[in-house]
Amino acid sequence: MVILAVVALCVYLIDQIAKVLVVSNLFEGQQIEVLGQLLQFHFVKNAGAAFSIGSGSTWIFSIVGVGVLGFVIWYAPRIRSTAWAVLFGLLLGGLLGNLTDRLFREPGFGVGHVVDFLQIPLLPAIFNLADVAIVSSMALFLILTLRGVGLDGRHAHDDDEDGVDETDAGLDVEPDAAEPAPDRRDEPKS
Repeated sequence: MVILAVVALCVYLIDQIAKVLVVSNLFEGQQIEVLGQLLQFHFVKNAGAAFSIGSGSTWIFSIVGVGVLGFVIWYAPRIRSTAWAVLFGLLLGGLLGNLTDRLFREPGFGVGHVVDFLQIPLLPAIFNLADVAIVSSMALFLILTLRGVGLDGRHAHDDDEDGVDETDAGLDVEPDAAEPAPDRRDEPKS
């Protein structure tokens, strides 16, 4: 839980500090090349979600954000894996960063515009550090899920003592049932 909180706090603070610097040093629409055509700063106020989808429904994203935030906080005590704690920390920090914008930036409470400023010219989006954290958490989710890592940190195959998953081996019998039956020829008949 501590790792989750530290990651979330770091993501949130870095995102908010970056947004304050952008708003105070750039004018809306301004573009600055940072790494030539690889990375640019391009300050925009986004009323929607990714790719400005749903720009007329900002309040819906605020409500969904609060709901997901509540779920992450409720679910956090169940996490026993460092990797899953990092994942949920990235998600929580990113959600808080964008939700703060939606709740407290202009034009008003719950309908505020998110400050986006990172642009990779090869991609059709302008985003922020909170978005990077959220997308990174989803990439980590895919990796952990595909590798079979549970919230407790164990791999799915760790439950099997001999390391062989009988279902994958095509065996339909319980491991104990594969033992030969005892020889009953020497037992007295009743």
